[in-house]
Amino acid sequence: MSISYGFLSTHPPTRCGLATFNSALAAHLTAGGPPGGVVRVTAPGDDQRPEPSVVHTWSARNAAGWRGAAAALNAFDVVVVQHEYGIYPGTDGEDVLPLLRRLTEPSIVVLHTVLRQPSARQKTLLEQIVAAAGAVVTMTGTARDRLLIGYAVDPAKVSVIPHGAADPVGAAIPRRTRPHLLTWGLLGPGKGIEWALRALARLQDLDPAPTYTVAGRTHPKVIEHQGEAYRAGLHRLGAELGVAHTVDYQAAYHDQAALGALVRSADVVVLPYDSTEQVTSGVLIEAVAAGIPVVATPFPHAVELLTGGLGWSYPIGIRRRWRPRSGGSSPSPACPPTSPADRGRSPRTCAGRRWRRGTRPSPDDSSPVAHPPSPRQRRDHVARPGRRRRQPGLRPAGTRAELRPPGPAQ
Repeated sequence: MSISYGFLSTHPPTRCGLATFNSALAAHLTAGGPPGGVVRVTAPGDDQRPEPSVVHTWSARNAAGWRGAAAALNAFDVVVVQHEYGIYPGTDGEDVLPLLRRLTEPSIVVLHTVLRQPSARQKTLLEQIVAAAGAVVTMTGTARDRLLIGYAVDPAKVSVIPHGAADPVGAAIPRRTRPHLLTWGLLGPGKGIEWALRALARLQDLDPAPTYTVAGRTHPKVIEHQGEAYRAGLHRLGAELGVAHTVDYQAAYHDQAALGALVRSADVVVLPYDSTEQVTSGVLIEAVAAGIPVVATPFPHAVELLTGGLGWSYPIGIRRRWRPRSGGSSPSPACPPTSPADRGRSPRTCAGRRWRRGTRPSPDDSSPVAHPPSPRQRRDHVARPGRRRRQPGLRPAGTRAELRPPGPAQ
């Protein structure tokens, strides 16, 4: 028997990572089967024009909007709810709870955030959401562990379905003449771009010096409260550090094709996030899936995914020299750039601090170093569409299935 799916989430034309994720998941789960439907959650300032798949709109302006949303979702066999604290009406998004209790059909709640140190209200709310749901999905083992250790929930309800990514599409991108660093996503405090700018300033004596692209609009909620103050501060900092001419700010929301081309043009993706709470990152997944080495601060998803050779993770404030190595794709840490042992060596070693593809740690190098992912490594770490189309949340607790990933995250 075919199953019809209803989805509750932000959704295009809203431009955010959660909307992109839900759109791709809905398209995958309804492909070749009964049509599904989306109950779209909107906030003031959102484009209110619905896509054809939207069957109902839940506006944050409507205090009792959860009733109509629940009625619309009850028309489907299974309801998939995307959960973030900030997207639903009420304090900490609490209005999603009476909706879940009003559902008469099985529900699957996908948790995009599991806080390590929630407020008392946030903790109680998430425990009640898990109790009301038929099944709960986290996309990393870290999120599941946090949920089971820090919250009073039923472990049998919780499954891990790894976040995935669409296969890169399009023609090969010509390599740039200078090393290209890239960060993308909605911009705002906590993104950590200031750390990347400071690191970039320390790389200007490389030959050739790298360029850095920061792609993405400022987050709508940041604009609502702070305007473009954060972006303006980054421009000032870049000028003070003498790197403004090497940074390209692309304040636009890229479609899948344009963003895919931009990601494939990068030599290194930099994710310098301040937060230690981020247990799920679509940007990280897209970078790994594209085969681009990642340098990240140790937010939980980076620590979990990059372990085993898919990138580097360093605490904020750690200063390291980068040495080029022959035979692969990215610089590796340590090694003074002009030590006596380097003098007279060929450009393939440390002398001249030239960029070369790849890293190989020397026997005395204890720094955490990783190599660009092989195709097999990427398959092992990233869920891909088309492999074992199992239904999320309908498996024994703790097992792994495939969750259809979104296109490039913003």
